[in-house]
Formats: sequence, C-alpha cells, structure tokens
Amino acid sequence: MSITQLRAFHYVAAAGGYSQAARETAISQSNLSNQVRQLEAASGLSLFERGPRGVTLTADGERLYQVTSRLFATLAEAANLLKSRKIDGGQLRVAADGVVHSLPILRALRRRRPNLVFSLQVHNSDSVIEQLLQFRADVGITAERPKDERLKVQPLARMRIGLLVPAEHDWARHASVGLHDLQGINFVLRERGSRTRAVFEQNLEESRVSLGAVLEVSTREGVRETVAAGFGLGVIADLEFGHDSRLRFVPIRDAGIMIDEYVICLDERRRAPLIDDFFACAQEAFQGVSKEAAKEAPAVSPRAARGQSGPEAA
Repeated sequence: MSITQLRAFHYVAAAGGYSQAARETAISQSNLSNQVRQLEAASGLSLFERGPRGVTLTADGERLYQVTSRLFATLAEAANLLKSRKIDGGQLRVAADGVVHSLPILRALRRRRPNLVFSLQVHNSDSVIEQLLQFRADVGITAERPKDERLKVQPLARMRIGLLVPAEHDWARHASVGLHDLQGINFVLRERGSRTRAVFEQNLEESRVSLGAVLEVSTREGVRETVAAGFGLGVIADLEFGHDSRLRFVPIRDAGIMIDEYVICLDERRRAPLIDDFFACAQEAFQGVSKEAAKEAPAVSPRAARGQSGPEAA
C-alpha cells in the first residue's frame, strides 16, 4: 500500500467514477485504474463494485473513503500552514441551505484572507449535514440543528417567517397579518423537507389553521416566480426576502416559532485555522441578529393569542 494508491482510490471515490476522476485530476484513467487494482490486490479487499454505468463503493470502500477524506484534508491543512507564517488565503468548501447567510460571512473572511478561494454549494438542510459527514464540504450553514456528535455546532441567526405576497395583492399594503387570516388561503410552498415550510406548518398547527389549496414547487426561485404569477401566497424568512419589485414581505405577527440557522463543521477540524476564521467571521457578521429577532417575537404562543386576527393596515 502506498500514498499514491490511496490518493488514486480517493480521487475515484470522490468523483464517483474513473473517467470523471481522470478529467478532474488530469491523471490518465488507466493510471488510476492500475493504482486502485494494486491497492485492492495488496489489501485483499474489493473497494468498488464495477458495473456498466460506472463504479460504486463497497462497504469496505466506504470505510476507507472516510479515512482517506480525513487523511488528505489533514495533509492539505498542514501544507497551508507550512506555506507561510501569515496565511492570507486558503481553499474552503462551503455547503449551505441558501446564499443569504453565506455571503456576509465569506465577505468578512475575504477581508481577513484576500487570497481566499472558496466554493459554495446550495442544498437543503439535511443534505448540508450529509456533505459535512461525507467530507465533501469543510463548513456548513443549515437550519437543521445536527444531532450527530461528530459535528461542532454554533448558533448563527434567528429568523421570523412572513408572507411572500404579489405587489398588487390587497395585503401588500398591510404592516402584518395574523395566522388566522390565512384560513382557507391558497399557498405556494416548497416540497416537504424545507425547513421554512416545516416551521410555517408548526405555527399553523399551533393556531389550528388550515390552508386552502397548496401548490408545491421544488426551488426558492420557483416559489417566487409562481407567487408573482398569482397562483397563491408564499412563505419566507425575513432575512431571505431580499429585493424583488414584483413581491412584498408581510410579517406574520403571531408566528412564535422561528427559524434558527447554525454554522457547523466536523468537530475534529474545528480548530483548523481557516475553519476557525470562518466561525469567527460568522459570529462577527450576524452579531445581534438573533437577539433582535427574539426581542420582536410574540410574547405568547399563537394558540394563546387566538382571536388576535385581522390584517394590520400600514
């Protein structure tokens, strides 16, 4: 067994096949294949299942991939550390459930590290956690608090939910609405698994409110377009609304259950210099946001506030 053989195995496992690994690494497919065969012969283990459509990891291959992911991540950190006593760059893979929280952190990190190179992958919250555990990302931002003890978790921000309303809708001029105003209203929502939808439905359940027809759309952008086209109202977190002249954000004043966002990484990598800087920049970028949201939250649960309905005029 050699480090070259392990690296070839790792490239193929990460890319999901020999041809893709060859394209990504500029190493010939035959060279990668020979190295992996030698590794399998030396160990007596079958690491890949070969099929007409490519390869998949065996159980032994999965276990080895977890080891090589840690090995090469550690080697990369060591190389970065030894390049200079003052590190002003580095490479960072970020997995997030949206770009709204990621960009302020990366902007602050760029100020500390002008030569930073990063990639940003957008997934749903569950997939963000999976990317971290599979060593396909270095840090993550997710609205789902991980239960896995291998992950380090730092609270980032708390968001209140509100309505996504077409600009010409009557409610677009209101300062807020109550949950009971939503009874029987048609909505456009993300598919189940969306954290925003889950929190919205928890608030509805607390108030015993039933929506009208629900149209499911798989992406945030799709929800925006469908709401703008007049197919129903949408729901969105306050910090994620941004700017769209076709739409308005209307707070739901008695929605007491909010969305919490977290920064996560593998606990064993928490003190790596680049990851440590990312966590520090996250705290810097969102300092005070959670406190402000909590201060504005309803003092009573929606169920206790039943009867406080009716849109509030601006």
